[in-house]
Amino acid sequence: MKFSTKTKIAALVSALVLTTGLLGGCGGSTKEPATAEIQGTVTASGSTALLPLLKPAQEEFQKKNNKVTVNISGGGSFTGMNQVVSGAVNIGNSDVAVPDELKDKGLVDHQVAVAPFVFVVNPSVTVDNLTQQQYVDILTGKITNWKEVGGKDEKITIIHRAKSSGSRATIADIVLKGAAFTDNAVIQDSNGAVRAGIASTPGAIGYIDAAYVDNTVKGLAYNGVKYLPENVINKTYPVYAYEHMYTKGEADGPVKAFIDYVLSKEFQETYVEKNGFLPITKMK
Repeated sequence: MKFSTKTKIAALVSALVLTTGLLGGCGGSTKEPATAEIQGTVTASGSTALLPLLKPAQEEFQKKNNKVTVNISGGGSFTGMNQVVSGAVNIGNSDVAVPDELKDKGLVDHQVAVAPFVFVVNPSVTVDNLTQQQYVDILTGKITNWKEVGGKDEKITIIHRAKSSGSRATIADIVLKGAAFTDNAVIQDSNGAVRAGIASTPGAIGYIDAAYVDNTVKGLAYNGVKYLPENVINKTYPVYAYEHMYTKGEADGPVKAFIDYVLSKEFQETYVEKNGFLPITKMK
């Protein structure tokens, strides 16, 4: 049976259309491939001041990435930086900038929040405010009784942090300005332990991250200014530190993903102030 030229052309066109359709269904799509699921383990240590912020970050991040395990511990800012340098952890959390002896170790700084610090006392103390000089005189051991600063006749007990603490370094820098802490003090290994010690010791004073302040202790004003977020922002309350998450080299994989989540608009706007910190973006 013979076919006309028109019939042959029509058959050829139909074949081309069918072939194109088959190619489209066999991988010819221009859709991007799916992003690989994040998985692995992230380890971090260091600042206990930063723990109240990183704990909810850990929980929310793991909900969104159920194949990632995030392990966070304290130990103090300098411990965290030394551990990330040695490779013991992926992230070193710190209240302070990198010290000179670690500046050539390849640490990359990720500033994630602002942490205000508050001087707190046992509720037995009747004083509500101290000047900077009075704080210096107490922390250096020059003043040892509350009656010397307008309070009742009660011995002052200092409860604060070890030399590995970024909180201690912050107070040394901002408040003491080169003066040395007295050795006549009780040393605790975390903000929470300092708070507990002050709450149970009449006449006690110390400093803790604002996120740890609760009704078991009494916050003091500094030079007549109470801690309030707006007072940090307008610079009338100077006792605060930038919070850092240090990595050795640029972060990648689940470590980068976790830090990116902490810095994300979603986390910063939802969790940072609620947990006693200030977003970096609010500082002028």
